Amino acid sequence: MRQRFQDLDWIGLALWVFRAVIIVLIIWGTVATLIENPYSARQWTDIIIFGIAQGSMYALIAIGYTLVYGVLFMINFAHGEFFMSGIVTATVLVTTPMAATGFLNRQPILSLLIIGLVAVIVSVGVSLLTERIAYRPLRKAPRLVPLITAIGASFFWQYAFRGLFGSQVIPFPVPDQIRGTVSLLGTEVLKTHILVIITTIIMLVGLQLFIMRSRTGKSIRAVAEDKDSAALMGIDVDRAVSITFATGAAMAGIAGLLYAMVFTQVHFFMGFFPGLKAFTAAVLGGIGSIPGAAIGGLLIGLFESIGPILFLEGVGVPAPHQLKDVIAFTMLVLVLIFRPQGILGERLAEKKA
Repeated sequence: MRQRFQDLDWIGLALWVFRAVIIVLIIWGTVATLIENPYSARQWTDIIIFGIAQGSMYALIAIGYTLVYGVLFMINFAHGEFFMSGIVTATVLVTTPMAATGFLNRQPILSLLIIGLVAVIVSVGVSLLTERIAYRPLRKAPRLVPLITAIGASFFWQYAFRGLFGSQVIPFPVPDQIRGTVSLLGTEVLKTHILVIITTIIMLVGLQLFIMRSRTGKSIRAVAEDKDSAALMGIDVDRAVSITFATGAAMAGIAGLLYAMVFTQVHFFMGFFPGLKAFTAAVLGGIGSIPGAAIGGLLIGLFESIGPILFLEGVGVPAPHQLKDVIAFTMLVLVLIFRPQGILGERLAEKKA
């Protein structure tokens, strides 16, 4: 008996207790909220749609994390700054002058296309510059070295753009045509939320087709599988890596525009928290998996939107919305305890891990 007690896996037991406690709290809070039912069906619909829109933006940003990890097996913590750089530059140099002249409201579609193009170009330029100067020389270094470099690059770009455009919050003018709501599913849905969801679906489908069907996408997948073998087959590894960074940054640039339209403001620090949530989404979905990043982003958005109300309000937690980050990260931990590789991730062989 004593020997069995000594051989007991205390860490495993603690994890099972943690799982049980979290699940019990979630069920308790959910049942209490549903019994009390303080919200109407329309309010629940609004909450879910907001969560889907927010999760869509996280999904677009998470794509960059999962693409880079899939090819280089490194976490690019500067990716949030790629998201920030494009839209901040486009807001100051393009959107604000357009709004001042009235062009933004006269030609809303053309204006948004121009703003999006500028945001993408700047985000891609920043990502390629970072990859060429900061990451490429460290490609064969121990994995901790590029990780620390990525953190340094993140701080560098934050304060570089603070120096260029200031530390103040910059308002983002939204065309009058996409303000307001439309009737959908028995409720009033913000036009910007519909635009975010539709744009995200188009971008994700386009990315999947690019990665799976195009010659360039196949070369990226070959480099992700084995760089040395890909180089022997005539694939330019450096070019494939650069295209990977550019693709992720382009998605982040579009996400920056969508974020600005929803929250109507930008600033030099805006990439940190969305970037952190997007990284969480990539891990949740299975980092290295593009569909996993999309699913993870959607789930994080829904957890943040629904979780505080569904899990916490019913048990009397004051100001539950202030704990939305706690909900998101708790759900991440809960999923990873049961499935460490993420929802759609695969266990890596020791050589790759």
